[in-house]
Amino acid sequence: MAHGHGAGHGGDGDSKYIAIFISILALCLAVAETLAKGAQTNSISYNIEASDKWAFFQAKTIRRTTVETAADQLEIDVKLAKDPTTKAILEKRVADWRATAARYRSEPETQEGSNELMGKAKAAEKKRDLYTEKYHHYEVSSALFQIAIVLASVYLITHVIYMLWVAGTLAALGFVFGFIGLFFPSAVHLL
Repeated sequence: MAHGHGAGHGGDGDSKYIAIFISILALCLAVAETLAKGAQTNSISYNIEASDKWAFFQAKTIRRTTVETAADQLEIDVKLAKDPTTKAILEKRVADWRATAARYRSEPETQEGSNELMGKAKAAEKKRDLYTEKYHHYEVSSALFQIAIVLASVYLITHVIYMLWVAGTLAALGFVFGFIGLFFPSAVHLL
Protein backbone atom coordinates (compact mmCIF):
# COMPACT_ATOMS: atom_id res chain seq x y z
CA MET A 1 0.00 0.00 0.00
CA ALA A 2 2.91 2.37 0.68
CA HIS A 3 3.99 2.23 -2.98
CA GLY A 4 0.55 2.30 -4.58
CA HIS A 5 -1.17 5.41 -5.85
CA GLY A 6 -0.69 7.27 -2.59
CA ALA A 7 -0.12 11.01 -2.82
CA GLY A 8 3.45 12.16 -2.37
CA HIS A 9 5.05 8.74 -2.52
CA GLY A 10 6.12 8.68 -6.13
CA GLY A 11 3.51 6.23 -7.37
CA ASP A 12 2.38 6.02 -10.97
CA GLY A 13 -0.15 8.80 -10.38
CA ASP A 14 2.59 11.08 -9.07
CA SER A 15 4.85 10.17 -11.96
CA LYS A 16 2.20 11.22 -14.47
CA TYR A 17 1.73 14.58 -12.74
CA ILE A 18 5.46 15.13 -12.53
CA ALA A 19 5.81 14.21 -16.21
CA ILE A 20 3.13 16.79 -17.05
CA PHE A 21 4.95 19.33 -14.83
CA ILE A 22 8.21 18.61 -16.66
CA SER A 23 6.42 18.96 -20.02
CA ILE A 24 5.05 22.36 -18.98
CA LEU A 25 8.54 23.40 -17.85
CA ALA A 26 9.93 22.30 -21.22
CA LEU A 27 7.29 24.38 -22.99
CA CYS A 28 8.17 27.39 -20.81
CA LEU A 29 11.85 26.80 -21.57
CA ALA A 30 11.12 26.78 -25.31
CA VAL A 31 9.17 30.05 -25.04
CA ALA A 32 11.90 31.69 -22.93
CA GLU A 33 14.60 30.57 -25.39
CA THR A 34 12.58 31.89 -28.34
CA LEU A 35 12.07 35.23 -26.62
CA ALA A 36 15.76 35.37 -25.71
CA LYS A 37 16.83 34.72 -29.30
CA GLY A 38 14.45 37.40 -30.60
CA ALA A 39 15.68 39.92 -28.04
CA GLN A 40 19.29 39.10 -28.83
CA THR A 41 18.67 39.57 -32.57
CA ASN A 42 16.97 42.93 -31.95
CA SER A 43 19.79 44.02 -29.66
CA ILE A 44 22.37 43.24 -32.34
CA SER A 45 20.30 44.97 -35.05
CA TYR A 46 19.92 48.14 -33.01
CA ASN A 47 23.61 48.06 -32.12
CA ILE A 48 24.46 47.95 -35.83
CA GLU A 49 22.00 50.78 -36.51
CA ALA A 50 23.52 52.91 -33.73
CA SER A 51 27.05 52.26 -35.03
CA ASP A 52 25.97 53.16 -38.56
CA LYS A 53 24.37 56.43 -37.41
CA TRP A 54 27.41 57.36 -35.32
CA ALA A 55 29.72 56.68 -38.28
CA PHE A 56 27.55 58.87 -40.51
CA PHE A 57 27.51 61.50 -37.74
CA GLN A 58 31.32 61.48 -37.63
CA ALA A 59 31.54 61.77 -41.41
CA LYS A 60 29.19 64.77 -41.38
CA THR A 61 31.18 66.35 -38.55
CA ILE A 62 34.45 65.91 -40.44
CA ARG A 63 32.91 67.39 -43.58
CA ARG A 64 31.49 70.33 -41.62
CA THR A 65 34.82 70.99 -39.91
CA THR A 66 36.63 70.87 -43.25
CA VAL A 67 34.18 73.31 -44.86
CA GLU A 68 34.26 75.63 -41.84
CA THR A 69 38.06 75.62 -41.86
CA ALA A 70 38.09 76.41 -45.58
CA ALA A 71 35.59 79.24 -45.04
CA ASP A 72 37.72 80.64 -42.20
CA GLN A 73 40.78 80.60 -44.44
CA LEU A 74 38.88 82.15 -47.31
CA GLU A 75 37.70 85.00 -45.05
CA ILE A 76 41.35 85.99 -44.68
CA ASP A 77 41.63 86.02 -48.46
CA VAL A 78 38.50 88.22 -48.64
CA LYS A 79 40.12 90.77 -46.31
CA LEU A 80 43.29 90.76 -48.42
CA ALA A 81 41.48 90.99 -51.77
CA LYS A 82 41.90 94.36 -53.50
CA ASP A 83 39.74 93.74 -56.55
CA PRO A 84 35.99 94.23 -55.80
CA THR A 85 34.99 91.46 -58.24
CA THR A 86 37.39 88.98 -56.68
CA LYS A 87 36.27 90.07 -53.23
CA ALA A 88 32.59 89.51 -54.19
CA ILE A 89 33.36 86.04 -55.61
CA LEU A 90 35.27 85.08 -52.46
CA GLU A 91 32.51 86.43 -50.18
CA LYS A 92 29.92 84.37 -52.09
CA ARG A 93 32.09 81.29 -51.75
CA VAL A 94 32.44 81.89 -47.97
CA ALA A 95 28.67 82.33 -47.66
CA ASP A 96 28.05 79.10 -49.63
CA TRP A 97 30.50 77.17 -47.45
CA ARG A 98 28.94 78.56 -44.28
CA ALA A 99 25.51 77.49 -45.57
CA THR A 100 26.88 74.02 -46.37
CA ALA A 101 28.39 73.76 -42.89
CA ALA A 102 25.06 74.78 -41.35
CA ARG A 103 23.29 72.14 -43.47
CA TYR A 104 25.77 69.49 -42.30
CA ARG A 105 24.92 70.46 -38.72
CA SER A 106 21.14 70.28 -39.15
CA GLU A 107 19.14 69.03 -42.09
CA PRO A 108 15.50 68.60 -40.94
CA GLU A 109 14.13 67.84 -44.40
CA THR A 110 16.39 64.80 -44.95
CA GLN A 111 17.11 64.00 -41.28
CA GLU A 112 20.78 63.59 -42.23
CA GLY A 113 22.40 66.52 -40.44
CA SER A 114 24.75 65.68 -37.58
CA ASN A 115 22.16 66.83 -35.00
CA GLU A 116 19.50 64.51 -36.45
CA LEU A 117 21.96 61.65 -36.82
CA MET A 118 22.97 62.02 -33.18
CA GLY A 119 19.33 61.77 -32.14
CA LYS A 120 18.81 58.67 -34.27
CA ALA A 121 21.97 57.05 -32.90
CA LYS A 122 20.92 57.70 -29.30
CA ALA A 123 17.42 56.31 -29.99
CA ALA A 124 18.93 53.15 -31.50
CA GLU A 125 21.22 52.81 -28.46
CA LYS A 126 18.20 53.01 -26.13
CA LYS A 127 16.42 50.28 -28.09
CA ARG A 128 19.61 48.19 -28.09
CA ASP A 129 19.90 48.55 -24.32
CA LEU A 130 16.23 47.65 -23.82
CA TYR A 131 16.54 44.46 -25.87
CA THR A 132 19.81 43.57 -24.16
CA GLU A 133 18.03 43.80 -20.79
CA LYS A 134 15.19 41.64 -22.13
CA TYR A 135 17.72 39.11 -23.40
CA HIS A 136 19.43 38.83 -20.01
CA HIS A 137 16.12 38.27 -18.21
CA TYR A 138 15.02 35.61 -20.71
CA GLU A 139 18.36 33.85 -20.41
CA VAL A 140 18.05 33.71 -16.61
CA SER A 141 14.49 32.48 -17.03
CA SER A 142 15.70 29.74 -19.40
CA ALA A 143 18.41 28.64 -17.00
CA LEU A 144 15.93 28.42 -14.13
CA PHE A 145 13.53 26.32 -16.22
CA GLN A 146 16.37 24.00 -17.25
CA ILE A 147 17.46 23.45 -13.65
CA ALA A 148 13.82 22.94 -12.59
CA ILE A 149 13.45 20.25 -15.28
CA VAL A 150 16.56 18.47 -14.03
CA LEU A 151 15.44 18.59 -10.40
CA ALA A 152 11.91 17.39 -11.23
CA SER A 153 13.46 14.53 -13.21
CA VAL A 154 15.68 13.67 -10.24
CA TYR A 155 12.57 13.57 -8.06
CA LEU A 156 11.10 10.89 -10.37
CA ILE A 157 14.12 8.70 -9.63
CA THR A 158 14.80 9.50 -5.98
CA HIS A 159 11.36 10.54 -4.67
CA VAL A 160 13.10 13.13 -2.48
CA ILE A 161 10.35 15.69 -2.10
CA TYR A 162 12.81 18.57 -1.59
CA MET A 163 13.91 18.17 -5.20
CA LEU A 164 10.35 18.79 -6.32
CA TRP A 165 9.95 21.80 -4.03
CA VAL A 166 13.16 23.37 -5.30
CA ALA A 167 12.08 22.61 -8.90
CA GLY A 168 8.77 24.37 -8.26
CA THR A 169 10.50 27.36 -6.67
CA LEU A 170 12.94 27.67 -9.57
CA ALA A 171 10.08 27.35 -12.06
CA ALA A 172 8.26 30.19 -10.28
CA LEU A 173 11.42 32.31 -10.43
CA GLY A 174 11.70 31.45 -14.13
CA PHE A 175 8.21 32.84 -14.66
CA VAL A 176 9.11 35.97 -12.68
CA PHE A 177 12.24 36.65 -14.76
CA GLY A 178 10.33 35.97 -17.98
CA PHE A 179 7.58 38.36 -16.87
CA ILE A 180 10.13 41.04 -15.97
CA GLY A 181 11.84 40.58 -19.35
CA LEU A 182 8.54 40.87 -21.18
CA PHE A 183 7.05 43.84 -19.36
CA PHE A 184 9.67 45.57 -17.15
CA PRO A 185 13.13 44.79 -18.53
CA SER A 186 14.68 48.03 -17.30
CA ALA A 187 13.32 47.69 -13.77
CA VAL A 188 15.88 45.07 -12.73
CA HIS A 189 19.43 45.24 -14.14
CA LEU A 190 21.17 41.89 -14.15
CA LEU A 191 24.47 42.68 -15.86
